[in-house]
Amino acid sequence: MKNGLEDVVAAETVLSDVDGEAGQLIIRGASLDDLAGSATFEDTVLRLWDGFFEEPMSAAMVNTALGRARAEVFAHIGAVDEAMLSMPPVDALRALLARLPDGDDLPTAVRLAAATAVFLPALLRLQQDLLPIAPDATLSQAADTLRMLTGTTPCPAQVAALDAYLVTICDHGLNASTFTSRVVASTGAGLASAVLAALSALKGPLHGGAPGPVLDMLDEIGTESNAETWLRETLGRGERLMGFGHRIYKVRDPRADALKAALQRLAEEGTVSLSRVKLAEVVERVAVAILRERKPDRRLDVNVEFYTALLLDALGFPRESFTGVFALGRTVGWIAHAREQAMNGRLIRPRSVYVGPRPDQQHSLQRAV
Repeated sequence: MKNGLEDVVAAETVLSDVDGEAGQLIIRGASLDDLAGSATFEDTVLRLWDGFFEEPMSAAMVNTALGRARAEVFAHIGAVDEAMLSMPPVDALRALLARLPDGDDLPTAVRLAAATAVFLPALLRLQQDLLPIAPDATLSQAADTLRMLTGTTPCPAQVAALDAYLVTICDHGLNASTFTSRVVASTGAGLASAVLAALSALKGPLHGGAPGPVLDMLDEIGTESNAETWLRETLGRGERLMGFGHRIYKVRDPRADALKAALQRLAEEGTVSLSRVKLAEVVERVAVAILRERKPDRRLDVNVEFYTALLLDALGFPRESFTGVFALGRTVGWIAHAREQAMNGRLIRPRSVYVGPRPDQQHSLQRAV
């Protein structure tokens, strides 16, 4: 028995490969280094879904289908009530997604991918007493998401930055939420069921709920000169540093580099504070040095959460929404895995080892009493 299924192989997949020793992520045959910053969200949908549905797919079809689906699902915003608005954004997102019809076909998949991009900005605006903004089917998913969030047309650099983020986090091996989507799909349940279950797994703080505290950390540090003192005191109290370390990667998380590059491009365009980026770089450098000093036998480097927080903050997403934004990109991966499992796998049914009392032991205890 391996607690947490450590190193247990539970599926064969063509979708992604995570090499923790080399610090490499492959997304269906392409290195993340080659995709982030050049591929769009729509490119990624085509890459991950092609061959998993009966309908033939093309880039033009994906663009058109996503635009139409965003316009279609906007009607569900009318169901938002005070109870939903009192929830954390990711819980309200889950409640709205539960309204969508289930199925295993391409229209269901497109509807789910489009819905996350529509529902989250609308919920965030409603929570600020602002009117939701209807989708524009002619825009790309990233551009329309930002427009529905802020009410203004995003610049190309902002669109490219969100695309880079969505591509970077689209899939990442058999993590907790992705495994959940495969378990649900293996029962014959539809894609909506698989996505809702995966989203429920994602919201756990040990999986997808940690980027926001990175900003809290940077806010508390405040200045570059305060970084080393703050970091040493925090570690001295036995607290962990947000945005450092990863269960799989033994070296630097390649997604961190992809997102740092996207953030730097935003800084060059003047859409994010250069001083904020510089502070983050200093905190990263000092933290890595201190962690290596304190734990020489274990490399703890920056992970995807660190620059995710800075990037999403720069794009206008409030920190309490970061888990929901993660779902915008990861939904396409969950759907791809669900389809792969349904087409090529079987019902997932592992065994457990019983360590409780046996009936004969209970009788012996009763006689002894």
